[in-house]
Amino acid sequence: MQHPAISVAMSVYNGEQFLVEAIESVLGQSYADFEFLIVDDGSKDASTSIISNFAAQDSRIRPILRENRGLIASLNEMLELARAPIVARMDADDASQPERFALQKAFLDEHPDYGVVGTWSQEFDEDGQDMVGTGPDQPITHEGLLAGIETGEQLVCHPTAMYRRDIVRSVGGYHAAFRHCEDYDLWLRLANVTKLGNVPQRLLRYRRHMGQITERHTAEVHIGAAIAYLAYCGRLEGREDPTADLENLPEIDELDALFGREGLSAPVREKVALGLCWSAEAMRGDGYDLLMRHVRGGGRRKGMWRTVARLVRFGNPLRALNLAAALIFSRPLREPAVAS
Repeated sequence: MQHPAISVAMSVYNGEQFLVEAIESVLGQSYADFEFLIVDDGSKDASTSIISNFAAQDSRIRPILRENRGLIASLNEMLELARAPIVARMDADDASQPERFALQKAFLDEHPDYGVVGTWSQEFDEDGQDMVGTGPDQPITHEGLLAGIETGEQLVCHPTAMYRRDIVRSVGGYHAAFRHCEDYDLWLRLANVTKLGNVPQRLLRYRRHMGQITERHTAEVHIGAAIAYLAYCGRLEGREDPTADLENLPEIDELDALFGREGLSAPVREKVALGLCWSAEAMRGDGYDLLMRHVRGGGRRKGMWRTVARLVRFGNPLRALNLAAALIFSRPLREPAVAS
């Protein structure tokens, strides 16, 4: 297919467990005018053979089999290789509903001022059973999405996204420094130049499992999202984006120097710390250290005694004890410690 209407972009790394279902859900779309780019990012399981077998049966599949380079490199590679003006994202552990591409393509055709359209999703577990959603659905309109940026809502579920290739390339594609939150950074950069929205139908089955990046890298996701928001606000003010060419994000203490503005590091540390205290995974890792620095530095501690109790429930009684001691013996800068 030299001139398909849509290029589907999927990156796979050791995804054999759910890969067949994901590929079949794409091949079963009612809208069939697409090519299917699948990067095997150096898998060590049966993913390579699964992709090759499907490619032998369906000429729309363009397999790219190579060594591991990471998700961001794979996404940017597919952006360059795509033959279509529209790219549809897909992950190797999810499943698209048959009408997904047709409805999203129709939306973009009818709304030329929109560069990105996602959809709502239905969460399901490793065994294929539907789960009850725990948060609000993504905003539908661009205006709603802009409001969602300010309130910290999820904007577009990445594997549901369909976007105009040229617009994404015009803002530099996916930025290397934002590993594990590369999509959020991209949505914020695109919000400066085009409209984004969501089709209010559950057109993707989004699988929840412990192997997901967001489950394993919670602290990095929160830190990256906070820095991406700083860059977004700077662009709205006409400032240059200092994160654009970074390979790695700086430490929180280095943000003032990076952005050339004083007073950024402390509120970012607070925002991230207070967001991470709900995550068992983060409290077992670097998120706990960041939280302790926040408390010992005199940061806001409303609700921190609940975090002490959560640490006990998370199976970390020593960390709970250390946090309690910090709450008792460190002096807050802005408010008294609140036992709540």
